[in-house]
Amino acid sequence: MRTILLTGFEAFGTTPVNPAEQVALRLDGEVIREAKIVSRIIPTTFFTCIDVVQVAIAELDPLAVVMMGEYGGRATITVERLAQNLNDGARYGLRDNDGNLLQDDLTAHKGPAAYRSTLPIRAMVRAMRDAGIPADISDTAGTFCCNHLMYGILHHAATKGLKLPVGWVHLPHLPEVAALEHNLGAPSMSVETAAEGLRVAIAAIADHPKDSTDQISSRLQI
Repeated sequence: MRTILLTGFEAFGTTPVNPAEQVALRLDGEVIREAKIVSRIIPTTFFTCIDVVQVAIAELDPLAVVMMGEYGGRATITVERLAQNLNDGARYGLRDNDGNLLQDDLTAHKGPAAYRSTLPIRAMVRAMRDAGIPADISDTAGTFCCNHLMYGILHHAATKGLKLPVGWVHLPHLPEVAALEHNLGAPSMSVETAAEGLRVAIAAIADHPKDSTDQISSRLQI
């Protein structure tokens, strides 16, 4: 049986429980559209995270790679369109889990300024909305480890000539994280809702070798 590689970052910064880790663990081993989800929990560490996912790709030869992280402050599941060749955790005051604080550093010194996701992002968002799960397209993956890993794996696929759909999904805080004093007022989403959103989105990947041309309206630019 072919596989879909699903990755989730571990806890980081002031986030004691990462929804991406919890969703990855929840979906590990499930079968969607005759493909088995194989989850990997990835260290929130610059460059090391890219190496870990590259090893998983070589091991699994997956049909697609769906990577996840948390984006606090967002109320919807957001599917990223772009990853940029820039790391700047300093603007958030965020060190990675090895204590690295990057500012204006590149992920690939000879790489392009940005890559576009190769997942069917419109189809994924439409499917989640149709299932009653709030979702949107995002044009900014930030400049911390999420953007870094998304760029790194898209760059890996491009330079190695891999015909492999690759992309990123951001999740809101979990309720218990939104309840922390430093996050009060931030939106949240339960792990059950986020996991169902990923099930629907992964089914949409299987159903759409080419992305939908449907217009996906957004209330906010994110």
